[in-house]
Amino acid sequence: MRAEDAGSLSEMAEALLLDAALENIPYGFCVWSPQFRLVMWNKNWRDIYGFASDAVYRGMSLEEVVQLSAQMGNHPDQSAAEFYESYTADLLANRSGARTKSQEVVHGGRTIETAHVYSTALGWVVTHEDITDEIARTEVVQKRKLELERQNIRLDAAVNNISQGLCMMDAKGRLVICNEPYARIYDLPDKLLRPGTHLEDILSHLFDVGMSAGGTREEYIAWRRDVINRREYGKNIHELNNRTIMMQHHPMKDGGWVSTHEDITEQRQNEARIRHLARHDALTDLPNRIEFLEQMAKTETGLSRGEMAAVLYIDLDHFKAVNDTLGHAVGDEVIKQASARLWGTTRETDVLARLGGDEFALLMRPVENVADAAKVADRIIKAIGAPMHIGGQQIEIGASVGIAVGPGDGIKTDTLVKNADLALYKAKSEGRSTYHFFEAGMDADLQQRRSIEAGLRLALQRNELRLVFQPLLGLEENRVTCVEALLRWDHEDRTISPVEFIPIAEETGLIVAIGEWVLREALKTAATWPGDVRVAVNLSPMQFKHRDLVATVKSALAEARVSATRLELEITESLLLSENETTLKALHELRAMGVRISMDDFGTGYSSLSYLSSFPFDKIKIDRSFMRDLTSRKDSQAIIQAVIGLGRSLGMTTTTEGVETEEQLELVRAHGATEVQGFLFSPPLPPAALANLLHSDMVKLQVERKRAS
Repeated sequence: MRAEDAGSLSEMAEALLLDAALENIPYGFCVWSPQFRLVMWNKNWRDIYGFASDAVYRGMSLEEVVQLSAQMGNHPDQSAAEFYESYTADLLANRSGARTKSQEVVHGGRTIETAHVYSTALGWVVTHEDITDEIARTEVVQKRKLELERQNIRLDAAVNNISQGLCMMDAKGRLVICNEPYARIYDLPDKLLRPGTHLEDILSHLFDVGMSAGGTREEYIAWRRDVINRREYGKNIHELNNRTIMMQHHPMKDGGWVSTHEDITEQRQNEARIRHLARHDALTDLPNRIEFLEQMAKTETGLSRGEMAAVLYIDLDHFKAVNDTLGHAVGDEVIKQASARLWGTTRETDVLARLGGDEFALLMRPVENVADAAKVADRIIKAIGAPMHIGGQQIEIGASVGIAVGPGDGIKTDTLVKNADLALYKAKSEGRSTYHFFEAGMDADLQQRRSIEAGLRLALQRNELRLVFQPLLGLEENRVTCVEALLRWDHEDRTISPVEFIPIAEETGLIVAIGEWVLREALKTAATWPGDVRVAVNLSPMQFKHRDLVATVKSALAEARVSATRLELEITESLLLSENETTLKALHELRAMGVRISMDDFGTGYSSLSYLSSFPFDKIKIDRSFMRDLTSRKDSQAIIQAVIGLGRSLGMTTTTEGVETEEQLELVRAHGATEVQGFLFSPPLPPAALANLLHSDMVKLQVERKRAS
């Protein structure tokens, strides 16, 4: 035999021995190369994961094995990709030669413990051991251990529990052991802490230092003995030197007992505070909505017997403006001062609550007649209306009050609260800083408002909005020089007046989206008109609160391909009430673009003349209310003449609204008005009819120019 043949046989023998050894070790075994390729494995490894003998082969990638393993129902809590990613990360993280263990679940719910170690020559050597039965045995041992712990828990607590005072007494009432908190809670002297001390000695000392609030020493000791003799678990609370202590009695089978003692003074104080906070407002310390409704519920019995009670819902007027302009810190101080003033209007039997934000409620009980509620409401309005001085600033707000009086306006809490809220809404709609009693029919009004609000939210989607256009006649040109775009809403087979839906749109913020639609639609329509006729569009103050107003106007002009000089934006003086710098900046930017700015409804506000000096308007629109008595009252004529003259002196054009008769037309023409608007010349027209009118005007203009030439 040649030497090389002998060497080959030796290698084969070693390989067979290695295979035999691998196949007979009692756990799964495999080796992965540094490139995650399968190098060797044994049958136990295949059996653990359920692999058929021909399903795996040398050089098979780890990713392929993981996919096969997932198909066999292994590691069910992870996808194959997730398992592969985490497993390879574990392997790569362990290349220091240390042995790392982990567990996984395979088919049949078996638990496998894997351990891998890295060898530079081989790669990762991995063992896989089924430890399901071992875990089960461990759980049995743990259960036995827990049971043993339960049996010894009293003694363990006496020795190890330091959060509570604890002492153990034997069947003869002698101290076995106690801990330091027990001694500290009762401030016991050392002589009473020694094992063998009799219970009566400890109780006598506690009685002497004030443990028992009443009765004799003998009665106190007899009570404790009675608790012990009943052989029942007991818990009681007692007071000691202004501290609250909870004691629990735990009898033992041998006749002794363990007692735990805990100073719960701070806990009780915290619980009381939590109970208070749960029913009181954190800022004002007034009762909150929960407490208010509970107090109202207690009033229902009296209401059912015919006793009277009044519910006042109170809302602070202009509070949001204060909060927005001066900040929440000032707003909080306003709320606190308002709550103090409201408290000053109440009686001891009344309940004043803060419901949230700037809303308060007052339950008056008892009430002799409705006049009592009216008097309180009047006092509330006067108290809140007085100026507040906060941080060196004078702040003025107001209050609106809604009143419901039971049993006439309802017996149940829900009914009275709802009716008071309806009355408040009525008071706010009538100009604020006033009060209103609930009246039948208010609910229907509110439902109507909610119906309008719900419909308005979908009006743009449903294409229910449309524009009509009312021409303005230029008196010098004797033709249409401008057209005002007016919004209409066709909803549920009727046209809803802007007077109904515009205030709701402004309150809800819907006016921003609706206003943008009006602007774009008006400019698109104006692009089809002949000549240089301008289009006037009304802007809401709400639209100026959105900083993209100027950008929106630019976009709408560019989209319609209409010159900025053909757009007039009409605003009311309410926009300038706060002299807001952002608003004035936006107005100046728009005017710099060539857009004309017009003050609408001039003369109906608070201080229109001062606003004319705060911004250089292009046009003043004199409100139609001055037209009604123009021909019969000289003072009305004097006002019209003065306003037109003022506009002329300031370089502003003037438009008089509401011109309905020839006589009115001649008077405003004689006084020098620039434009007129009213039914004498034209009512609001749909786009097609307006186009015909403008075309007719253009034809007339062309004829006049030909004649002149």
